[in-house]
Amino acid sequence: MTRLLRNDTIALAMTVLIPWYAVCAGPREITNPEEAKADPDFAIQGEYIGPGILPGGKTEQVGAQVVALGQGRFDVYLLDGGLPGHGWTRENLRLKTFAERDATGTVVIRHEAWTGQFADGKLQLKHQEGSSLELTKIERKSPTLGAKPPEKAVILFDGTNLDWFPGGQLGPDNSLVAGVLSKPAFNSCTIHLEFRLTWMPEARGQARANSGVYVHNCYEIQVLDSFGLEGRDNECGGIYSLKAPDVNMCFPPMTWQTYDIDFTAPKYDEAGNKIANARITVRHNGVVIHDDYELPRATPGGQPEGPGPRGIQLQGHGCHVQYRNIWVVPKD
Repeated sequence: MTRLLRNDTIALAMTVLIPWYAVCAGPREITNPEEAKADPDFAIQGEYIGPGILPGGKTEQVGAQVVALGQGRFDVYLLDGGLPGHGWTRENLRLKTFAERDATGTVVIRHEAWTGQFADGKLQLKHQEGSSLELTKIERKSPTLGAKPPEKAVILFDGTNLDWFPGGQLGPDNSLVAGVLSKPAFNSCTIHLEFRLTWMPEARGQARANSGVYVHNCYEIQVLDSFGLEGRDNECGGIYSLKAPDVNMCFPPMTWQTYDIDFTAPKYDEAGNKIANARITVRHNGVVIHDDYELPRATPGGQPEGPGPRGIQLQGHGCHVQYRNIWVVPKD
């Protein structure tokens, strides 16, 4: 793969036969999957994977993450070895390229060494020496999606009521809209929840489907549309301001994703002094992204550290990220 990605910067032009969108006054936010699918960019964004015959005849797995930027523009990341959590690691090569819809309704790839096209759900490349790549679009699902609560679990939200989230708002598909705090009932516990990022292709950075899961209403695991990005502490899966995820497991927006969290609450003596830090393990879409990490302090935006029991905050931050299938198993 080194000879594929080392110095190549591939110029891509991905197109479909649908008119461009008018420029909006601000970033649009779509919460309904069917409405998002009406955007021609939605069919192009996503993940691609497949074997490639590289210059010299070597066959190797290659992944691509295509990130919609609005107005028919895309960032494209080519990944040596596959996709995050599926062959690619931070040690592997990751090449950023750019894609844009042209006026002809075709999808073309032009580069000094490569030619190709995007068609029928495939990203195809050919090298001037005769090697080739054909990557097929896939839609991954978390292995814990739809996980059933065990017998001792407390079901916080299953789409039927808002008893545990006073003042909460129901969204599409009987989901729970971000911007709520649960009743304060937990110290050390395990948590399962599912979330869906909204479709905001014109938004950038922290404005793009921003939310957060505050465990103990104190320690934030960031929720953000950071699909395809590097994976920093302020991106999806990061423990905000403290630690980046070990791998960016963020799926494309409008895909249901999972957090499975094992949390050990901080300990305090009778005088209220903290004598042991909180600890946390987080699995994002089934992959461990924080392994028994010791939390040295609170993260911004929640309560200061202190003894429980406490609630779980699903931060709003101006966006309408949706949650479902939320349950907790207390440890103490």
